[in-house]
Amino acid sequence: MSGTWGNNLEISLFGESHGPAIGVTINGLPAGLELDMDAILVDMARRAPGSSELTTPRKEKDQPEIITGFLDGKTTGAPLTAIIWNTNTRSKDYSQMKRLMRPGQADYPGRVRYSGFNDYRGSGHFSGRITAPLVFAGAICKQLLAQDDILIGAHVQSIAGIEDQPYDFKQPVDKSTLDQFKKETIPLFDESKREAMEQAVLAAKADQDSVGGVVEVFVQGMPAGYGNPFFDSVESTIAHLVFAVPATKGLEFGSGFDMAKLRGSQANDRYYYDEDGNVKTETNHNGGILGGITFGMPIVYRVAVKAPASIEKEQTTINVETQENDVLSTHGRHDPIIVPRIIPVLEAITAIGLVDLMMERGKYV
Repeated sequence: MSGTWGNNLEISLFGESHGPAIGVTINGLPAGLELDMDAILVDMARRAPGSSELTTPRKEKDQPEIITGFLDGKTTGAPLTAIIWNTNTRSKDYSQMKRLMRPGQADYPGRVRYSGFNDYRGSGHFSGRITAPLVFAGAICKQLLAQDDILIGAHVQSIAGIEDQPYDFKQPVDKSTLDQFKKETIPLFDESKREAMEQAVLAAKADQDSVGGVVEVFVQGMPAGYGNPFFDSVESTIAHLVFAVPATKGLEFGSGFDMAKLRGSQANDRYYYDEDGNVKTETNHNGGILGGITFGMPIVYRVAVKAPASIEKEQTTINVETQENDVLSTHGRHDPIIVPRIIPVLEAITAIGLVDLMMERGKYV
């Protein structure tokens, strides 16, 4: 089981949902980077459980404890390791998961892959809880990018089919709006959609069910010329990290699948020089990336997030002890929707991926 990613910035995750702790080791951070711990804790709190009735009631402080690579408020250049202690586990809620395989969860494939030795409590290392240290690493990377005025934001594009207005690259989102997004459980451009989205989640919750949605991520201020063709393209780098996040099931950049409906004359993003001599494009169908390389327009992508699989509604499944068909009702503390909590995770993996690609060309080293 590999928990390590990265070519220039290496991220190693460890821990299980119901183990003593989870954490991350980051190799490749520059020495002397002053960390804004308050900003890091804001991102950690956005992902943390128990923040509203739209999330699991499990409460964890998600307070990272940095134990290596950090001295007097700055990085030392050595590998930086942070631990997040698990303080509110209830493993007995998962005792039946040793024999009853939850539909939509990794219980069965994980059992087969690891010969039954995987930690099944709270999904173990498969759990979305492991994204907490990922958010910590991404929050540091966001601070690196901010030095070059590169800002990452995201909003809820849809929940249960209810749509927010999409990101408009012609009207950049200012930092104050991004800061406001961080305070909202469901960050939206169109506030009029909030109540309908919340009611859709609460209705599913009352029915012992769950709902999914779409998150749209955007990167403003990204310069042209970063990335590579083919295997280390910006798209493949982000895609690798997106699909490392539990519950992600679809991804499109720019106009995505709608590009298939357009002629070349419509889909081509035509270049022009603005009044300051900067290269811009009239449209941004390609989401800021061509040939696997950034071209100076905002990076835009959307992620489909499935409804949480652990629900109390009774479902048919298999019992691996008796090797018979069975029924299951998943008890415990679970999210009726994962979309709001996945937003800081997607922002984090975007920052991690971009920093890794920029380090390749000598930035932040």
